[in-house]
Amino acid sequence: MMRLPGLAPFRQKGFRRQFPADIATSWGFEIETLVLGWYILVSTGSVVWLTAFASVQYLGTLVSPMFGVMGDRLGHRGVLCVMRGLYAVLASVIGVMALTGAMTPVAVMAVAAVAGLVRPSDMGMRNALIAASVPAVQMPAAMGISRTTADTARVMGALAGAGLVAMLGIGATYCVVVGLYLTSLGLTLAVPAPRRITSAPASPLRELRDGFGHLRETPPLMAAILLAFLVNLLAYPVSGGLLPYVAREVYGVDRTVLGYLIACFAGGGLLGSIVMIGRGGVAYPGRVMLVACAIWFPLLIAFATVTDPRTGLVLMGLAGFVQSFALVPMSVILLRCAEERFRGRVMGLRILAVYGLPLGLVVAGPLIEWMGFTRTITMYAGLGLICTGAIALHWRRHLWPSDAPANTALR
Repeated sequence: MMRLPGLAPFRQKGFRRQFPADIATSWGFEIETLVLGWYILVSTGSVVWLTAFASVQYLGTLVSPMFGVMGDRLGHRGVLCVMRGLYAVLASVIGVMALTGAMTPVAVMAVAAVAGLVRPSDMGMRNALIAASVPAVQMPAAMGISRTTADTARVMGALAGAGLVAMLGIGATYCVVVGLYLTSLGLTLAVPAPRRITSAPASPLRELRDGFGHLRETPPLMAAILLAFLVNLLAYPVSGGLLPYVAREVYGVDRTVLGYLIACFAGGGLLGSIVMIGRGGVAYPGRVMLVACAIWFPLLIAFATVTDPRTGLVLMGLAGFVQSFALVPMSVILLRCAEERFRGRVMGLRILAVYGLPLGLVVAGPLIEWMGFTRTITMYAGLGLICTGAIALHWRRHLWPSDAPANTALR
């Protein structure tokens, strides 16, 4: 089995231990998101509250570059362990509130805001740790495999979250979530600490400025970061916070079908990742990233116009499949085009681009109440398609030709 090029990263002991740790963390994230998102919507009956809840989970995107600085200074594994220990503590707080009857929308929002200061940086830290743990030639495959941790979590976490709450209630479900986070912490501690690139001491702000400077001076990095911000602002609000509204208000169904919607999007993403793993990566990441985004936005326009849940499930699956071909090449470009000593900071800036998601959600809530869901999402996706074309045109010689840096740097 290990002779398959897409599975080569599993030859590395650190990757073998980090992979299940990342799965456990991602499962916990997805169960919490589904359970609390539905709780907020049912308790308040307001899409504005729902989008606010989804938004506070991304507060940490504003400080994610500093997590990157800490990772480059102190080691990505150590920072990741502290973060995952905090997840377990905060999940315990929610569980205690649920079991004692003290759970309220305001309390949930407060805990979610604290978690939101840390959780967005998890993906950047785990990617930087992978980049330090596997040979450069295996990085495209490693990024594809790593992507499956989030995809499987969205499939199984969504289905398991809905089922656990129905059978056990929120309090008992959170006992499972705490167990997942503690498992993840133990496995992350078992990852061998990679060597760190040492340099002359500098202030954290100086290191952060150096990271921004490296980004500006490397066109493929700049294009990928801007595209990451774009898809988070205009594409991910649909699947990243508005699906409870779609299920309840557009389709008129319960949280079971909500779980199916989330699972279809994630299942499509998982299938896309498996295709890339089977191929050992992608041949021209710059091209693939642009084409995938150009397909993703029209699929969202189609999704915004349907009212049949079955058609919506199919479109969510297709959108999930395509988004893998946008995001996996994007991560590979960022990690391979960045200098090794800047990887943590570059991935921190990548997570900063995720702040587009809460911005998109905050604006989408009032727009949906004013214009309706179909018009709002059609406007979002149409603008996203135009901006994708502008990025492709401006950085075409760095992203599109077969000998462009975004393509040749990966060979």
